[in-house]
Amino acid sequence: MRTVATHCPYCALQCGTQLTRERRGVSVRPTDFPVNRGGLCQKGWTAPEVLDVADRLRHPLVRRDGALTPVDWDTALDTVATRIDRIRAEHGPDAVGVFGGGGLTNEKAYLLGKFARLALGTSQIDYNGRFCMSSAAAAGTAAFGLDRGLPFPVTDLGGADVVLLAGANPAETMPPLMQHLRTAQLVVIDPRRTATAERAALHLQPMPGTDLALALGLLHIAVVDGWTDTDYIRTRTTGFDAAWQRVMTWWPERVERVTGVPVTAQRQAVRMLAEAGSAYLLTGRGAEQHSKGVDTVSGFINLALALGLPGRAGRGYGCLTGQGNGQGGREHGQKADQLPGYRMITDPAARAHVAETWGVLPEVLPGPGRSAYELLDALGTEQGSRALLVFGSNPVVSAPNADHVVDRLSALDLLVVADFVPSETTQLADVVLPVTQWAEEDGTMTNLEGRVLRRRRLQVPPGHARSDLEVLHGLAVRLGEPGHRYPTAPREVFEELRRASSGGKADYAGITYDRLDAGEALHWPCPDPSHPGTPRLFLDGFAHPDGLARFAVVEHRDPAENPHEAFPLTATTGRVLAQYQSGAQTRRVAELNAAAPESFVEIHPDTADRAGLADGALATITSARGSALARVRVVATMRTDTVFLPFHFPGAARANLLTGDALDPRSRMPEFKVSAVRIEPAQEAG
Repeated sequence: MRTVATHCPYCALQCGTQLTRERRGVSVRPTDFPVNRGGLCQKGWTAPEVLDVADRLRHPLVRRDGALTPVDWDTALDTVATRIDRIRAEHGPDAVGVFGGGGLTNEKAYLLGKFARLALGTSQIDYNGRFCMSSAAAAGTAAFGLDRGLPFPVTDLGGADVVLLAGANPAETMPPLMQHLRTAQLVVIDPRRTATAERAALHLQPMPGTDLALALGLLHIAVVDGWTDTDYIRTRTTGFDAAWQRVMTWWPERVERVTGVPVTAQRQAVRMLAEAGSAYLLTGRGAEQHSKGVDTVSGFINLALALGLPGRAGRGYGCLTGQGNGQGGREHGQKADQLPGYRMITDPAARAHVAETWGVLPEVLPGPGRSAYELLDALGTEQGSRALLVFGSNPVVSAPNADHVVDRLSALDLLVVADFVPSETTQLADVVLPVTQWAEEDGTMTNLEGRVLRRRRLQVPPGHARSDLEVLHGLAVRLGEPGHRYPTAPREVFEELRRASSGGKADYAGITYDRLDAGEALHWPCPDPSHPGTPRLFLDGFAHPDGLARFAVVEHRDPAENPHEAFPLTATTGRVLAQYQSGAQTRRVAELNAAAPESFVEIHPDTADRAGLADGALATITSARGSALARVRVVATMRTDTVFLPFHFPGAARANLLTGDALDPRSRMPEFKVSAVRIEPAQEAG
């Protein structure tokens, strides 16, 4: 028997757990960690089942005569390195791309970025967090000078009187968070009557794609009705007058026409926030996953600033990060435009610091590459990468315009996927590398509060699975790099990460394994070993040189596509409680699969009648890009112009067969939340 204290492998709450390895398998129980306080969701309780699934990847696989065939590690790594060398010799270093994941530990994310830029020499690296947090990151950086999902501990929410949730459904996506919202009155902005909206004191139900118009209208009401904190605006912000000039034309009646949200509900939402002694405004994917996602989040930040919320005790603005290491994963170098410590790759000082840490000249480092979807879109083309290495992601299911992404992946000369279970992406791979998962590795994660956490190893991996760090080391050496540059021990990688991040916005220099193992609660920035960490940001000023937060000048615009005669409805996508991300893990857990066994489409009864659909029937949902199959759920609280599909399911049930390639011009976030569709009965199989 062996027991370790660690954290759940799923969402960015990173709930505290204790794992015990017994003869019959691994058991889990929650710990009294601040974010979950002894609670777990259904996914957390069943997480150990993924450790022992029957189809766990245990041996490297190489495609021979069309079939993936087991081989030894030397053969697999030699195959990858030889083919990469050939592709680079013919097409240059950018002909090899890397696609990472928001579930990788800090150590793996850091070493993956280093490997891409030094061992491969490529600029073509990005990760699936581009689909999750990039719009909020860009908006937060512009407003505050710094991006951290929550600039305060989750536990602060427990003292709130009112919390506005814009495009977030934590009752399903991170249920343990709801205990911190138990005493607050909730204002929920969501096109659907979600489980979170059911608990709300006020639910605003806008047409998908109109969240920004609603944010502008709420700010208009705050100003005209006298709810703004004028002293705060004068002393702690800049740019209000320019933002107000744009908002002036968004009077409540106009907002109602555009969004469908009644004027009375708009006024009530602002009044509830403004009159509360303690109030918070939180955004989620519903506000971000648009071709205007940055502007939408900025619109809500503007409202928070006008009410004097950010950077004050008992008040604040934050974004609910989604993936387990969605925060740390974007801080240490696997984004196309960033280096470790949240440094920008175009900044000469940042390049010099990281190059010195890595023992190379700054000019060796490539420049910024393509964002996630643009990287995938260019694969196999004359201008794009000819080879792709995928770590911790399943883009066949999770990427937008999914059929097109499959075509691009299929056009590659080499696709290498490192994973611990077979996924829809491994099925296309030329080489599959079996790697460790959460309970089989040490490392660190950074949760949505910016708190750095220790992941602890419980057991050895099965078969011949290796850690991602060992995989990167083995490939780097075969590509001519010195082995010492790619450590395989997580603690050693973290020590280098500390040096690389030192002085950056996300400064981990003062965080050590010893301090974490001693139980210290360390939130970045933590610039030296005597520093206590920074659980609450901005109390003394924002991270811009003048200490002031910036209002953004934003204007509502239509989504990339509006409903029309051929596609009269709007489809929006999201998550359900029992599944996670692309479902590669959770669809292998019997209890979770029983709770959510197949894709479904929520539709209003009147809309279903017009389409000839009954509850429980199979429907075909079609956009300009393709069609998806889903089981009909007739839901009386749905908007009549909107349908909803979860995105966790594979094959013909992929919701991302419907979504398009429109991207936010700043964050490069795809527009997952708005697709023009039609719906009709499907032919039942059999």
